[in-house]
Amino acid sequence: MDFEYTREQEAFREVVRTWLAQNLPPDLCIDDPMDERIAPNREVFEKRRAWQRKLAATGWVGLSWPKEYGGREAHLMEQIIFDEEYFKARAPVLPGYSGVGLFGPTLMQWGTPEQKSKYLPRILPADDIWCQGYSEPGAGSDLAGLQTRAALKGDYFVINGQKVWTSGAQYADRMFLLARTDPDAPKHKGISYLIIDDMKSAGVEVRPLVVMNGHHHFNEVFFDNVQIPKENIVGPLNEGWKVTMTTLAFERGMAGGGGHSAQVRRLAELAHTIKIDGRPAWDQEWVRQELAQFVIECEAVKYTRLRSLTRQLKGLQPGPEGSTLKLVGSELGVRIARFVSELLGSYAILGEATELVPDAPRWQNRLLSSRQYTIAGGTSEIQRNILGERQLGLPKG
Repeated sequence: MDFEYTREQEAFREVVRTWLAQNLPPDLCIDDPMDERIAPNREVFEKRRAWQRKLAATGWVGLSWPKEYGGREAHLMEQIIFDEEYFKARAPVLPGYSGVGLFGPTLMQWGTPEQKSKYLPRILPADDIWCQGYSEPGAGSDLAGLQTRAALKGDYFVINGQKVWTSGAQYADRMFLLARTDPDAPKHKGISYLIIDDMKSAGVEVRPLVVMNGHHHFNEVFFDNVQIPKENIVGPLNEGWKVTMTTLAFERGMAGGGGHSAQVRRLAELAHTIKIDGRPAWDQEWVRQELAQFVIECEAVKYTRLRSLTRQLKGLQPGPEGSTLKLVGSELGVRIARFVSELLGSYAILGEATELVPDAPRWQNRLLSSRQYTIAGGTSEIQRNILGERQLGLPKG
């Protein structure tokens, strides 16, 4: 297999790298974008929204989207190269990532012409920010167990229920959600994929969930007789599970944490300055062994991603790589966080920079946030079940 990029691809990479160097505002740069994928406050959110608009105006958002919807219809490799350079530049996750990466591509496959013309043009320039209404208090990993109801009353659906872990709902303009439209249907039936046009509609209440590192990524969202037009259904009535499988396929590719290689490189640097028993931590054999193991696993993840990419380039159906990457990536993040506590000691819990560890807040965030990735986007247990049952043919537990 040839892992080298072509001359044309490297030229494209240089264009991306140069543009980012000239246009990315330094105050938007962050060390681990996925750990701060939602803006910490309204001021930062608006700066990121302006940044997305600038990117979109230059054609850098939705590279692979069809031209008719504002994209470049670029080759998948160009999107991969752009993403590599974007995160190398420490640029933030776009505030409109749910619309760009999840809802937009789903609507292209399932939406009506009217829905596409209404919603798609507003996604790339961040005119509309979308959030995802899936998980509920009793339906997280078991999403088909959701209980939020949407009763069809004439020309409207009336929605009642609750969602939880709703990322970015405090900034969102619109929501795509799942609701049970036939309560008597079997578990995976009787569910519909719906759109709420205005998160400030009567009956919609967003309540913050602040995690232990102080970040406000998530929210509870409550629906009390919320009315939406019946034309806001995406796909067939009661067949929303088919539609959401499309969305989840896109989400699985975004999940799992990420940025591990950069974290390991930085920890190797710190190991030369942090002292253990009066000597540089690097002199400790166990430190070098841990770092070496992380490097090996990061390389394994890299080549698994390349294998997944190869399947896409050949037009093949998704294989086991998605669940493998989600499982390995999230579990690796937890182990790196444990190593951070062992290497940095008390510095790992500091929320302010120090002379010895100027990026201390980054490691506090790793320590407190890594566990979430074993839950978000499908728990590690669910991923093991998928791999065991669907790929290895093991009996259900």
